[in-house]
Amino acid sequence: QQLEALAEICDQFTPSRSCHLTTRQDVQLYGIDRPRLPALLRRLAAAGLTTREASGNVVRNVTCCPWAGISPEESFDITPYAQAMSDYFLRNPVTQLLPRKVKIAFEGCSVDHARVLIHDIGVVAASKGDEPGFRIFIGGGLGPTPRAAQLLEPWTSAEWLLPTMEAVLRMFDRLGERRVRARARLKFLIEEVGWSAFRQWVLDERQAVWATQSGQALGVFAQPVEQPPVAEQFLVVTPRDEEAFNRWRATNVSAQQQDGFVSVLIRVPFGDITADQLREVSRLAQRCAWGIRLTNTQNLLLRFVPRTALSRLYNELARVNLALPFANRLADITRCPGADSCLSAITHPRGLAQALDALMRNGLSSMAEWPLSIKISGCPNSCGHHHIADIGCFGMAVKVGERHLPCYQLLIGGGTSTGSAQFGQRLVRVPAGRAPEAINRLLHLYATERQQDESFPAFISRIGLELVQKSLQDLTDLTGVEQQPELWTDLGDDEPFVLAAGKGECAE
Repeated sequence: QQLEALAEICDQFTPSRSCHLTTRQDVQLYGIDRPRLPALLRRLAAAGLTTREASGNVVRNVTCCPWAGISPEESFDITPYAQAMSDYFLRNPVTQLLPRKVKIAFEGCSVDHARVLIHDIGVVAASKGDEPGFRIFIGGGLGPTPRAAQLLEPWTSAEWLLPTMEAVLRMFDRLGERRVRARARLKFLIEEVGWSAFRQWVLDERQAVWATQSGQALGVFAQPVEQPPVAEQFLVVTPRDEEAFNRWRATNVSAQQQDGFVSVLIRVPFGDITADQLREVSRLAQRCAWGIRLTNTQNLLLRFVPRTALSRLYNELARVNLALPFANRLADITRCPGADSCLSAITHPRGLAQALDALMRNGLSSMAEWPLSIKISGCPNSCGHHHIADIGCFGMAVKVGERHLPCYQLLIGGGTSTGSAQFGQRLVRVPAGRAPEAINRLLHLYATERQQDESFPAFISRIGLELVQKSLQDLTDLTGVEQQPELWTDLGDDEPFVLAAGKGECAE
């Protein structure tokens, strides 16, 4: 029903009849006429959706591992805890005027799908015997100065989860920077006072939270929101393309802990999806699935799909161009909206993503299914998560004479895993028009020089940054760039580049 509502809103309120799925598992809508906004908000509310605290100096939407409740590897289903925290902090007086935004993520799997260490507060399920509990990480974030969150204590019981998180927010509200916006995130407060001091303040403050919270606040944890349905038997049909179906199933379908069911990743190129596609996914979900979640890689996850329905589901998705293989692989490029809509952005990441997508269909087609990631942001703020990609890019402008040239800074070797985060190393800065060739060379270098079964991070570590930079050095040369008019228009734009970034913030 919520997808149906979004489809209706895209049809009635957006010029493009589409919306954008973000890395915060949100939906962004563009081009809304202001006088029509109340009607749009009423339609969202009727479907149980809200724009409240999607932006501002508040707790942003609490994200959760999309596979929570169905992963064979999870400790326990963290969904009800994430939902309870979201409900508790939404419009909570404690969180209405924080020094800066706070992002929270929950993870229950052994694989770090939620990227907990890049969040202000990251919560990981950790049972102690039969007792549910958590490892709570504090102080992470990306942006121009990325930091990894630190573990508060070895284990936190479920009953202390809410007091602990509120204690963190109280300390941030009380002591965080309010004058210099660029230094106002939680990670900078911890950096200023020291981890040991901040940790002790939180532990002391949560005793006060415990003493002042109502019993109702401590009893917010409900039963799991999804009860496994009975697996319906579908008549197995013939896929319209057997080879393509097998390729899609190999990369987009995962087994669930519930017998007879699988989860299906619907790859949404660049996070852009139309009203018609939303409506079709909604229809399919009602017929042969049980729930849908957004992912931080800008895709959709269908949950509780009966195995017998897979071929039928594939055929229907193919009809609306959503049966694309290689979800969460090299071909599945993440990008923020960039200068298409964000006042802070410098470049248009969609243009670079489209150029790379064309390469994936041609010169890089043999690599499209490799387990690597490309993530693109339109500025250093990392809404596209460029810091934690195998290959990351962020938009910038370089002054050449009296004009500004659109460029991308390349980074390599980023990623997250359970309990650790690696931020990409700066590689080279190239004009935006040369960025596709730079990434093309980088991938071919890996393809030809890697050792058997050598991962991309291991490859970079072995050959060294200097050798990689040398292979791209000619692309960084700006000599005679004034005589190359094609480089003065950003990829994805029709007009000559003008540096026009202003004061603003993307809701990611």
